[in-house]
Amino acid sequence: MGNPKHTEVSVARQSPQRPDADEPELDDTTGPAEPDEADEADDTPRAAADRSLWEELRIDPVEIALPAGTGFTLRAYRPAGSLTPTDVTERDQDDPFLARRQVIEEEDDETVVILDEELAEEFADSDEEEPSRRRRDADADATDEDADATDEDEDATDEEVPVFLSHRGKLLLFKTPESLVTFVRSGAPNDLSQLDSWNELSERVEPADIVPLDEDTYELDLVVENLRGGHDTWDSTLLIEAGEVARDVSYALRLPAVLDMLSAGSSLDNLDEALRATVNGGIGAFMGRRRLKKIGAQTASLGWRTIVGKISAVVDWRD
Repeated sequence: MGNPKHTEVSVARQSPQRPDADEPELDDTTGPAEPDEADEADDTPRAAADRSLWEELRIDPVEIALPAGTGFTLRAYRPAGSLTPTDVTERDQDDPFLARRQVIEEEDDETVVILDEELAEEFADSDEEEPSRRRRDADADATDEDADATDEDEDATDEEVPVFLSHRGKLLLFKTPESLVTFVRSGAPNDLSQLDSWNELSERVEPADIVPLDEDTYELDLVVENLRGGHDTWDSTLLIEAGEVARDVSYALRLPAVLDMLSAGSSLDNLDEALRATVNGGIGAFMGRRRLKKIGAQTASLGWRTIVGKISAVVDWRD
């Protein structure tokens, strides 16, 4: 990846002044002194941090960088049928640009008028049987449709979907691990509190546990600039992971406009598929690079600028 996701700065311990810096320090027996175990622990990469808490509770710390700053939050995946979606009523009332329009479909009643009395008499007998036949056909169709709908509903409720540390349609981002842990322990209302593992997390989590994996660290603040640089500078990993977190956030925070922009067949979805092809290698990578050259850099950057703006608009920054 061209742009490093996270830069760790470790402060080395101050060693006491030695008389001769060129001479190796010896212990009481023989040979140079062994390195201190604590010093080795200081160099432990973030990927090797203790993950037992997160794996047990099936919740993960996430780091998201936006133009306004970088913050920590939490994310989990659960079956859709077990989750209550975040309430966006208050958010949409406060921001008319995010208001979701409800489309009301009105069905017109069908009225048949027979002007010819002879035709009316001719069809009088058949009219008595027609409603019964129509009801039978309608009942049969309804049964088939209900069966199909039931299967689809079961599949939908079993599918695991993302849920974030959010409240009333706002994504909660914290500037420091300490502030995130303080909020978790406070008992304040949020959308993750519906999880059966939430209470245990609030009792056990410590600031040292807030160490997101590399794949859970997203740099949305770099996406637009990277796309503006042209096809040769596009960072596949950066853009693919940005698409993943944008889809998760837009689903969990109920942002239909963003979901539409990233939906299958859209220009940004085509960009995502082409980038994934280049990463996979082989003949697919060659075809992916050809497809990328057909995607306009300006169109892609403008689309992502809109997405980042819409996500930023639903962030509640916490210090």
